[in-house]
Amino acid sequence: MMKNVNLTEKKLEICAGSYEDCRTAWEAGADRVELNSALSLGGLTPGLSGFLAAKKECGCPIVCMVRPRGAGFCYRDEEVRVMFGDAGRFLENGADGIAFGFLREDRTIDRELTARMCSLIHHYEGEAVFHRAFDVTPDADAAMETLMECGADRVLTSGQQKTAMEGISLIRHLQEVYGSRIEILAGSGLNAGNAAEMFAGSGVSQIHASCKGYGSDPTTAGNGVTYGILAPPYEDGYPMVDKEAVRRLVRAVRAC
Repeated sequence: MMKNVNLTEKKLEICAGSYEDCRTAWEAGADRVELNSALSLGGLTPGLSGFLAAKKECGCPIVCMVRPRGAGFCYRDEEVRVMFGDAGRFLENGADGIAFGFLREDRTIDRELTARMCSLIHHYEGEAVFHRAFDVTPDADAAMETLMECGADRVLTSGQQKTAMEGISLIRHLQEVYGSRIEILAGSGLNAGNAAEMFAGSGVSQIHASCKGYGSDPTTAGNGVTYGILAPPYEDGYPMVDKEAVRRLVRAVRAC
């Protein structure tokens, strides 16, 4: 079944690590947010209370990450049960979509689990978003075909490179070949300075960015003990969405 994808309206999704980040992104003009926890690990499943607060107070769609741990995407049965449970609770409480990824040990798409998750999400009329687990698959075209067969609505990708600008040629290929049937969301390293180049060079209509700033907590270290997660000069800090960076990126997106 062919998907009707609007390629003229440019959209910005912000990667949020908390309820506060969702508020910041929405107030600064983002079109959609992807809510996570633990962004220092690449984004994990957020807490339900934070999601409920964001859903109540933010006027943009919220996609919830479902990822139980760091590292890869080949999960044990126990982890899979938790992931489906988390997805169901978010959807029951109004999540507009779920971002997820299931791979086999050979890094190919786990067809069975992906189809099951897409079916669950669509039961609640949400969007099924396959995240950057896609970027470690060995064959991008085969992965795209599998995802479309499973019913995925959107794929977040950096073009199988560290940043989306480095992967722009593959992103362009994916958009040209598959973009009329599944949404291609370009992400990783995008900002106000390169958004126009990404849109023009790849043909995508939406991008994903973190607009990263840093908060500071003076109780991060003491008595020779540290809970720091960042390198200097942010050793007492934590990542958060920078409102001015979002505003600059919103202006850049609107100008395209």
